This record gives sequence, structure tokens and C-alpha cells, in this order.
Amino acid sequence: MPVDGPLTALVVHVLAGDETTRRDALDALPALLPDHHERRLAAARDPHAVLDDADLQRALWLAYEPHYSDLPGVDAAVEWHPALLAVRARLEARLEDAVRAVAAPLLVEHALPADRGASADERARQVVERLRAMTAAEGPSPLARFLGSRATREQYLDHLAQRAAYHLRESDPQSFALPRIEGPAQTAFAALQHDEYGSGDPGRRHSLLFTEALRAAGLSTDRFDHVATTEPAVLASVATMSLLALHRRLRGAAVGHLAAFEATSALPCRLIALGAHRLDLPPAVAAYFEEHVEADSVHEEIALEQLAGALVRHRPELADDVLLGAAACQAVDGHAADVLLQRWRDPSVGRGAGGAA
Repeated sequence: MPVDGPLTALVVHVLAGDETTRRDALDALPALLPDHHERRLAAARDPHAVLDDADLQRALWLAYEPHYSDLPGVDAAVEWHPALLAVRARLEARLEDAVRAVAAPLLVEHALPADRGASADERARQVVERLRAMTAAEGPSPLARFLGSRATREQYLDHLAQRAAYHLRESDPQSFALPRIEGPAQTAFAALQHDEYGSGDPGRRHSLLFTEALRAAGLSTDRFDHVATTEPAVLASVATMSLLALHRRLRGAAVGHLAAFEATSALPCRLIALGAHRLDLPPAVAAYFEEHVEADSVHEEIALEQLAGALVRHRPELADDVLLGAAACQAVDGHAADVLLQRWRDPSVGRGAGGAA
């Protein structure tokens, strides 16, 4: 397990230690993380410091991991151990404060009208309208343009390795939100996930297609081999998905995040696939991204209208949360993309801070 500092070490102790070790870890936690008031002040001053904190982000990645898979040397029962949940809650609070802070400018720009007397249909229309505006690209993203036309083979393969923390279990975080969604939106949500998991064909699961792309490119298919060198900002984008999906109070934000994610995927994937062809990478690499060009073009309308719009129509009080999730996706993933571009322009920059922000 990668250990970057005291927070990561503390989570490792909780995961692999005995009951005494876990009690000691809980006793040490207050000294490692600031209290509620200090935490929010820090997030307001520089929310990106939390997203770029290697120790905090890898600690949170490890804290979430028992929900998804077995960890070497860790009892599966630790998934619901009070000590792990208590530590994770403190780490999540840091992340949530930062996510809300980086999302705030977009929320101000795309705020809903103050009239709370709007009908459910009108509120749904307003939310979908703002989601479209929020995700409307002026052109291809700088990261996609770079990978499509300028990246070296080494940089392109580094991008695959950086994204492995998510794509090796693609769509799994979002799936936690499915039973938390009510009404017709749940049907749309299930339809999206059905496609992500192969539309009934196990061999077409997107996570498996990415595994095949890594293998064809000569890269490890073990997520543990990648997470130690994954940029903290990239881990933060993955953690944001888990944060939103695992908390029922944030289910509206989980839907908004997924809607924005699907609405901004097809064009970048087309460019990234072109980059794979340009660099003469194995066909499995381009095939992974080409699958998303077709799938996500269809998913965009389902995610915006049938998922986000339907949820707000059924539960109008979740409208602001839906927009929060979309803004979080744009802001957090946008920061991660900026970090990766900086990583390739100047390898000495963008590796993340080691201490707790």
C-alpha cells in the first residue's frame, strides 16, 4: 500500500492493525486534521491544496477501497469497522469542503432563479437548461487536444496509467447511487449503467476494455501498481464520485456529476482515440476510447433529460444539488486535467504536496 505521510499511515494502521492499533489511530486523528471551522477556512482560502494533497488523497483512496475490493492482508470485515468509518468521515469532510469551494464559481454563474414557486416541470426544465450551458464546450478540452495531436508515446501511456485508478473499475462508484434514486430517473440511471457494464455482454464491460488497453500497451493492469504515482488531483476526481454516491444526502449531486461526466465525454474520447492511432499504439487502446465516442453520444441525452431532469421533476428540492454535482465534475476534473498537462510540460511540477492541507 502506498504511504505518503501520516494520514495514509493512519489509514493503513486502521485497515491492517488490531483493535488496539485502531483505537490509537482514532486518538491520533484530531491532531492530524483541523476541526470543522479551521477546515472550512482552509478550503475557502485554497481548495486546490486539498485536491493536490498526496497524503490526504491516497489516504482517502485507501479508506474507500474496501467498499470495492479486497485489500492484501486486510480482513474484509474492516469495510464497516467504526474506526475506518470515523477516519474516512474526517477525510471526506476535507474533500467535500474543497469540492464545494471549487464548484462555487460555476454555481454562481449558472444559478437557478430565486422563484421557489416554480412547478416541478419548470424546475426540471431550468436545471436541464443550466446543465447544457455548464457542459457546453467552446471546443475540445486542452487535455484532449494535447493527447490527440501533440503527446509523445510516453506521455500518452502516462495518461492511461494516471486514469487507471478510475477506469479499472469504471462506473462502480456511480453504481452505489442507483438504489438512492427514486422514480423514473432510476430507470434512466440503470440504462446508463447497463451500457457501462457491457449491455449484457461481459466482454464489453468498459472496465474490461480499459484493462485490455493497458495490457496491449504493456502497462500493468493492477490498480495498486498505478495509485502510488497517480496525481493527487486525479485521485480526488475519483474520490469525488465515491463521496457523492455513497451518501444519500448527496444523491442529487451524484446524478448531476454523472450527467456532466456523460455530457462532456464523447468529443474528448474521439480526439484521444485519434492520438492512439497517430502514435501507432495497439488497436485495443483506440478501441477503448472509440467505444465511448458512440456510447456517450447517446448517454448525454439520457443523462441530461431522462436522469437529471426526471429526478428534479420527481424531487424538485434536489435541483440545487444536481447543479452542485455537475459543477463539481467540471471543476475537479478540470483541475486534474490541468495538473496532467503541467506534469508533461514540466515533470518537476504537479506531483502533489505531501502534507495534510
